Amino acid sequence: MIDLLSFIHWEPKPEIFSIGSFGVRYYSLCWLLAFVASYFLMLNVFKREGKSQDLLDQLTIYIFIGTLVGARLGHCFFYDWAYFKDHFIEIFIPMQKVNGSWQLTGFTGLASHGGAVGILTAMWLFARKSKTNFMWVADRLSLVIPVACAFIRLGNFFNSEMIGNPTDLPWAVVFGHEDNIPRHPAQLYEALAYVISFLILWGIYKKNIHPKPGKLFGLMLILLFTARFVIEFVKLDQVDFEAGMALNMGQWLSIPFILLGFYFLLRTPKEPQKVQNKR
Repeated sequence: MIDLLSFIHWEPKPEIFSIGSFGVRYYSLCWLLAFVASYFLMLNVFKREGKSQDLLDQLTIYIFIGTLVGARLGHCFFYDWAYFKDHFIEIFIPMQKVNGSWQLTGFTGLASHGGAVGILTAMWLFARKSKTNFMWVADRLSLVIPVACAFIRLGNFFNSEMIGNPTDLPWAVVFGHEDNIPRHPAQLYEALAYVISFLILWGIYKKNIHPKPGKLFGLMLILLFTARFVIEFVKLDQVDFEAGMALNMGQWLSIPFILLGFYFLLRTPKEPQKVQNKR
């Protein structure tokens, strides 16, 4: 018989504090810290490479919008399309009809793979609008994306969501909001993997401030999505339709990003053609 007292018990309130009906949640704070930490790290990069802070401010707006829109659409289309196909307006407006009247409910789902697509789209739009090289943007953002992902997984931990399978390992966590079963703290596994990924990428960048275009971007995709793919094996299924699947939705969605990462890591960038003066 398992002694529950020998494991970590985790049952925090989701709100840090509340004033009337307004509450500040740990999850929201982690999202805020993700963007703040990423901004200041990128500011360091921009200063090192002689880029203006105004350019970074523009990029931040693109990435913020792209992340939220992509993550929301990713959840709705990849994980809960059975519901949202009949409640299409709720994809964009966080309201539900309760007892015949519409009530504000807040968005109930964000998906990291959708967020990744949103970030890629935002980078492309920003590069096109600002006349900045896309690969330069992708490589530099790759330095901070793991940090942002780590903060978001901490937010999942505070929310007691994305929990792991049962285990009797010494560091197992009993998520009191869910049940009294010791489980893998899968959110913390991912957060740690992303911190390690950041240290690897930052170390490479510090040694070579101008790596070959696409190398940091490719390595980031491989590190992050391989970690996600592996850790999914110790997670509970996120949605009912994943039951019985050899690979769950998160793993299937990670494979294209891993392959894309190897493409950018292994490809040989084209050298700029020299223009010969005609005499």
